[in-house]
Amino acid sequence: MVTIEEKLSELALSIEEYKLILARLKRNPTDLELGLFGSLWSEHCSYKHSKPLLRSFTTSSEKILIKSGEENAGAVDIGDNQAIVMKIESHNHPSAIEPYEGAATGIGGIVRDILAMGARPIALLNSLRFGEISQPRNKFLLNGVVAGISGYGNCIGVPNVGGEVNFSESYSNNPLVNAMCVGLVEKDNIIKAKMGKNNIIILAGSDTGRDGIHGASGLASQSFEDSNDLRPAVQVGDPFTEKLLIEACLEISNLKIIDGIQDLGAGGLSTAIIEAAERSNCGVEINVQNIIAREEKMSPYELMLSESQERMLIFSDPEHEKQIRNLLQKWGLQSSVIGRAIPEKVIKIKNKHKIEAEINITDITKTPEYILKDTKPLWLSQLQNENLNQFQIPNISPNEILLKLLSSPNIASKKFIFEQFDHQVQTNTIVGPGSDSAILRLKSRDIGIALTTDGNSKLSYLDPYTGGLISVAEACRNISCSGAKPIAITDCLNFPDPEKPGNYYILSESVKGISEASEKFNVPVISGNVSLYNQSGNKAIFPTPIIGALGIIDDTNKAISIGFKNENDLVILLGTSTIEDSINSLAGSDFMELIHQKIIGKPQINLEHELLVQKTILSAIEKNLVESAHDLSNGGLAVGIAESCISGNKGFNSTTEISSRWDTALFGETQSRIIISVQLKNLSKIESILSNMNCPFIKIGTVGGNKLTFGKTLNLDLNEISNYWENGLKQKI
Repeated sequence: MVTIEEKLSELALSIEEYKLILARLKRNPTDLELGLFGSLWSEHCSYKHSKPLLRSFTTSSEKILIKSGEENAGAVDIGDNQAIVMKIESHNHPSAIEPYEGAATGIGGIVRDILAMGARPIALLNSLRFGEISQPRNKFLLNGVVAGISGYGNCIGVPNVGGEVNFSESYSNNPLVNAMCVGLVEKDNIIKAKMGKNNIIILAGSDTGRDGIHGASGLASQSFEDSNDLRPAVQVGDPFTEKLLIEACLEISNLKIIDGIQDLGAGGLSTAIIEAAERSNCGVEINVQNIIAREEKMSPYELMLSESQERMLIFSDPEHEKQIRNLLQKWGLQSSVIGRAIPEKVIKIKNKHKIEAEINITDITKTPEYILKDTKPLWLSQLQNENLNQFQIPNISPNEILLKLLSSPNIASKKFIFEQFDHQVQTNTIVGPGSDSAILRLKSRDIGIALTTDGNSKLSYLDPYTGGLISVAEACRNISCSGAKPIAITDCLNFPDPEKPGNYYILSESVKGISEASEKFNVPVISGNVSLYNQSGNKAIFPTPIIGALGIIDDTNKAISIGFKNENDLVILLGTSTIEDSINSLAGSDFMELIHQKIIGKPQINLEHELLVQKTILSAIEKNLVESAHDLSNGGLAVGIAESCISGNKGFNSTTEISSRWDTALFGETQSRIIISVQLKNLSKIESILSNMNCPFIKIGTVGGNKLTFGKTLNLDLNEISNYWENGLKQKI
């Protein structure tokens, strides 16, 4: 017989939470009722350790139509009665167990979040983290995740236009799979996850199986050593049914005969129905005998907690039932009426005539929240206070170091990954994977959107607050470098066990940084996701806040990419008046990790300066004075120049000599810097803009030839740097 302690462990509920359930119900819960509480109160669904922190986010502006957390995704007004809907979510724990299905169903789930708003999905992006690629298990996870993303995403007709992939030992056995989806909808057609007082509840799509039970509570809300048999908690996806569901739901939405749509994700029917009832200020009555089951003798518990994929709830008045179900049948989708809205604010679940669960909506939706007392860990202070001056200029040539960096997994080309994704379907993609931002054309109008995902986990590891600032700043910088104005962000906060010493401090400091930067750049956090307990034993992942950013470009003909364009163009470094850099620029740098095997120091950023640089680059692009733009991040100046050379298949020449330390000048990672190329005929105009805006800059060289040279310090053949960059990661897989 299963004890209550074993049952609570399976649901990731504490004894204290169980006592609270008893107090609210004033009786012992049935098995189904306890399962419902486990689902709704899970970390993955309730954000009980992060919700108090997230309230600090700026979630509104004049363009924001729906605030973060109010619906399945955020919505931004882009004019002409159109809105962009977007969200990013994690599927980390499932992908660690079953990488293909974990990643595939992560794509399916985030697409349904956008679909539930009545929006057509128009773009996918991803942010991935894996352990050291030399380890066989990490190779298996990488290949499985990439196959899952492509195997699902390519089938549903939504382009995968951008993303990032990074590697660190901290992610061994704890990979991160973050998926972002963007949709387009007419403002008047935005659908909410609410039901009317007389609505019936139609379950549409795939039938319900036993896959994914306890996926949200048991798998995604605790660390792996606290879980038992994990594999059954991973869902199984069917992209072909998802494609049918997309088209059917959009057709039904356009008829305006429904009150709401809700996708079924974490927690399955239990979470979807109860959350919709809470939003609608009503109750619901469900009869599980009407749920179409995939397997025989499924219990009410299994039917309500199953996380089977490709399912949606549709809320409508009874008179529209036939029309809705006929449309679903036209698309080859089955459906059934499983319940109805009721005035009494309870969730009542029946199996034929037997009541299996009856709970007041407020008793289950008022989830516990925890604000933990935590302090800055000693090890973090020690890392920040390391004296970087102890590291002398290495006894290895700058040429060799640049080639090592270009071939290192975190900088080397990811082309062999993103070439497996279809980024041209729907034929809107102007700039695809490999640039600072993806750019899509909105065919109905002469404007475009820029999209990116960014996050530097090493900087967040060394200083979670500053790392949060930089995550937002770099995401916006990438958008600005494309010629688009950043207008909103979505975030995915991937962190270890918040209950272990030091980890809650790191989470709260990171949220503080993101919140401050979001307000500074006027980019509200319109949606997001928190994934905690990414930890195995005492081995925690690096804190990894991922920022998905959205920008608007009024004229897609002005879209900018990173590659150098024309022979003899002048290359200018924005954001600084010197190529010399301080020793602090090596804090958390790829150079420091690769050459000195250290991740130490205290990263820095000045948000006022960052904002100035971004406003300057946007002004220059708007006046058609910029041929290419590339922000400097991993690997510093030398790597940034090399990437622009490789992308444009053109060399770079500089006669500038480095008078001090070439390691900091070439490979330091000081923030708020952008390299641009401009035609010589536009030099006086660009200098005028830079001068008027008081933006520091320095002319560093010219485009041309088949080499990358930097005074007497660097001299490499373009074919050689291209070969190292293109094959660095590919050869390790």
